Amino acid sequence: MTKRILALAGGVGGAKLALGLAGVLPAEALTVAVNTADDFEHLGLTVCPDLDTVMYTLAGVANPETGWGRRDESWTVMEALGPLGGETWFRLGDKDLATHIERTRRLRAGETLSSVTRDLSTRLGVKPAMVPMSDDPVRTMVTTDRGELAFQDWFVRLRCEPKVKSVRFAGAETALANPALLDLADLRAIVVCPSNPFVSVAPILAVPGVQAALARTKAPKVAVTPIVGGQAIKGPAAKMLAELGHDVSALGVARYYKDWVDGFVLDAEDAGLARDIETLGLRVRVADTMMRNDADKRRLAKQVLEFVDELAVPGRHS
Repeated sequence: MTKRILALAGGVGGAKLALGLAGVLPAEALTVAVNTADDFEHLGLTVCPDLDTVMYTLAGVANPETGWGRRDESWTVMEALGPLGGETWFRLGDKDLATHIERTRRLRAGETLSSVTRDLSTRLGVKPAMVPMSDDPVRTMVTTDRGELAFQDWFVRLRCEPKVKSVRFAGAETALANPALLDLADLRAIVVCPSNPFVSVAPILAVPGVQAALARTKAPKVAVTPIVGGQAIKGPAAKMLAELGHDVSALGVARYYKDWVDGFVLDAEDAGLARDIETLGLRVRVADTMMRNDADKRRLAKQVLEFVDELAVPGRHS
């Protein structure tokens, strides 16, 4: 039986490493479990930003400039919607809209999100398994100095400006986890992609049973830093670290993960933090974590896999 890598992912950083892993592993040896807590209803459609970012990236059709949305996109619908008084703050390209239209139609017909995701990704040429964390709706709600906001309102409409006080995942307590997050018997390792710890990884862990399943598995669990030199590679992770009371550094992320991961991949720029992270009880691998092109993504994926295999051998040190 082929041992699988289970990658936890959300957003652009997660999608990049997922693509790297897909480039160095057989398709049957990779499952990517994707955050769905930033999904929302918009223009009457079910929009799944992280699922689509990962799907488009693995399919090779993502916009290379932004990392999200589709390449060679057109904006005819948005341009026509504005003069009609429609909401255009969350911009959806025409090709992207086709995904949301078809997904929404099938969900309303009774299909599960897992089923729709499996079919859409297959049609776009995605080879590895790609699953939503749950078929049930979970929604990230951000408590800010302007009150509680739905995640996309805070993230896109208000451009992350309100100060974050706390985050909760509405619906998580009754959601059922995707089986891929619970059946971990054949795992080679769990890889936490360089995604936002608070709004991409934490929602996956908030689904009942997931944290317990991760604790039970003997497979190595490795997190890749989303923070380099005190800055988020992409998105609001650094701002959220500061506002939620954590160190704005890779060390702050390692402390956040320390109770359930075994190893931490640290960028070479932050190599001076390695000893402090090791005092948390984590093994550390220093690497160039910047993924500027597909070759970088595959290189980092290989280093992560080498690290997890070292962790799987008792008494061996990286």
